[in-house]
This record gives sequence, C-alpha cells and structure tokens, in this order.
Amino acid sequence: MGYYFYNAEVMTDSTRDVLGGFEQIVLLALLRLGEGAYGVPIRHEIEQRTGRAVTIGALYSTLDRLEAKGLVSSTFSDPKPERGGRSRRYFRCEASGVRALERARDMLASMWDGLNIKEA
Repeated sequence: MGYYFYNAEVMTDSTRDVLGGFEQIVLLALLRLGEGAYGVPIRHEIEQRTGRAVTIGALYSTLDRLEAKGLVSSTFSDPKPERGGRSRRYFRCEASGVRALERARDMLASMWDGLNIKEA
C-alpha cells in the first residue's frame, strides 16, 4: 500500500487550484464572513448553511491546506485579555482562491449541463 503526502511545492498550477467539496465550502464561508473570519465563526457559518457538523480539526486542516496552496492567507490578532491572552487567527480568501472557486463552479456547471435526473 502506498502513501500520498500532500506537498503544495510540487503541485502544478492546474492541480493546485483543483478544489474538493469541503475546500469550496470553507472558501465560500470566508467570503461570506469577510474581515471576521476566524475558527469559531467559520465553523458556525458552515454548520448553519450546510447542516453539516464540522470538527475544528477538520476545519483547520483544510484552512492550512488552502493556505499552502496560496488560496488563503492568515494573520494573528493581538492577544485578547478576555480570552486569557490568546490571539485569534484570522483568514482571508485571496484572489487566487476566488478564481479557483469560479473554476470549480464552471466545471460543475459544465458537468450538470444537459443532464435530466429524475427521482427514482
């Protein structure tokens, strides 16, 4: 059995921008939240809109992967006294992330085009 290790440095531009379903959801949540996008609100936005439970580990793993692909950037806030001195990590969807989302939308639309699915 072989193992696959994710390495954004060896990805080509075309594979770097291919998005999985959850990556698309996370990027869309970042765009909806704008300046206030950090872990808790991102998770809440996804759960509210999709009805899908999201673990904080899965969310941060995806955010880290998107950042490694250059589709997302993050910054740390100053420590918050009311939170025991911890700072928040804020995320932002970059222009390359928006372009990747647009390509994903267009690919899906192309695949759906002309299909007539009837319920069984």
